[in-house]
Amino acid sequence: MGIFSRFTDIVNSNINAILDKAEDPEKLVRLMIQEMEDTLVEVRTAAARSIADKKQLNRKLSVLESEANDWHQKAELAINKGRDDLAKAALAEKNRVSASVDNLKADYQHIEEGLAKLNGDIARLEEKLGDAKTRQKALLMRHATTSSRLNVRKQIHENKIDDALVRFEQFERKMEGMEGRIEAYDMGLKKDLHREFSDLESSESIEEELKELKDRMGSGSQ
Repeated sequence: MGIFSRFTDIVNSNINAILDKAEDPEKLVRLMIQEMEDTLVEVRTAAARSIADKKQLNRKLSVLESEANDWHQKAELAINKGRDDLAKAALAEKNRVSASVDNLKADYQHIEEGLAKLNGDIARLEEKLGDAKTRQKALLMRHATTSSRLNVRKQIHENKIDDALVRFEQFERKMEGMEGRIEAYDMGLKKDLHREFSDLESSESIEEELKELKDRMGSGSQ
């Protein structure tokens, strides 16, 4: 089912109100335009049929009016010749044809009224269609502008993220440098302690050797 189920739905619709309630106004306005264009084709087709019917009735009316006039002339001729019986018969045929003319004129009037209505409907529908196309252009422009602004905002946002990551990496490197310096100091401390213990071990060894040497020398002198 289309957006508009009947022609009156279109000409009486408030396009702005419909678009305001739509989740996707851009898509909806495209569907509206398609629906209106299809309806406009149908209305124009109906108008074309009515115009054709009007022309056909015109031809029939012309023929019948000519026939009625012919029967009238025959009635006059019959009267002039003293043939009242033929005159009555001619007038009866004239009345029959005139009745058909009256019926066709009534049909012709209905067609004229229908064409006038169709002409007004087409004008109103074209106005609605123009309004919808204007709204479509406005929506497309808004969409393009919004997309451009969104891309700019997104780029700015991404740049901020990049800047934050760079600053974080710089901070990490700074912390790693400070930790490296601390480890370097720790390494230096460990190295000094090792040397101190080595010195102690070396000192003990020297003391033992000195004692042994003294003992040997004391024994030798005895």
